[in-house]
Amino acid sequence: MWPDVVVQPVLILGGFLITAEAYQPMCGWLSEHTQQPVQLVPVSRFDWLLTSWGFGWRRILDRVAEQAEALARTSPTGKITLIGHSSGGVMLRLFLAQDRFGGRTYNGQRWADRLYTLGSPHTAVRATPLRAMVDRLYPGAWFGDAVHYVAVAGALAVEQGSPLTQRLALRSYQAIAGRTDLEGDGLVPVSSALLRGAAWIQLEGVAHGGAFGERWYGSPEVVEQWWRG
Repeated sequence: MWPDVVVQPVLILGGFLITAEAYQPMCGWLSEHTQQPVQLVPVSRFDWLLTSWGFGWRRILDRVAEQAEALARTSPTGKITLIGHSSGGVMLRLFLAQDRFGGRTYNGQRWADRLYTLGSPHTAVRATPLRAMVDRLYPGAWFGDAVHYVAVAGALAVEQGSPLTQRLALRSYQAIAGRTDLEGDGLVPVSSALLRGAAWIQLEGVAHGGAFGERWYGSPEVVEQWWRG
């Protein structure tokens, strides 16, 4: 059993091409309610464009490791909580692993014992090679003995989303899950976001990002729904 409330620092890895400004309301809410350091991994749009290749993942995960180690040294528990939005959640699953990747071993379990993934495309019929590798080597909540996984999925009616959602949702669901008759957050189907073996949280009317709908995973009133300390 995992405790409901854990007082420890938080490190957030955002999603593909999403800039830091989008996450400031989430950071502010978490900082106020945890009274702990809350940091966002600095990732530019250029950094994200490099993630088609392994060295691009390595550039980002090196930053995650540096911040995670520093935060863990200040933590009252000796551990931190990781939050990954969209692609960031998939990358953090790899960060936890003890195996070498790109010439480095991260073994993020040394520093983190909780991982939230927000609208992350954990499974896909047409996954990128690196995402497919993560799910092949570390399927589901693979490190569940040491890390508490929480997978959060939004369920947004397409017609209630933004014009972007209405244009992209069904095409994205088809590419990820091979079907269009699914619930999702406007980009990622619920079935892909709910990682096997994790604690599941499904949120009605919640979009993938601010461009997909007014209420998304980073909206303070939505953070309050999925955050469990």
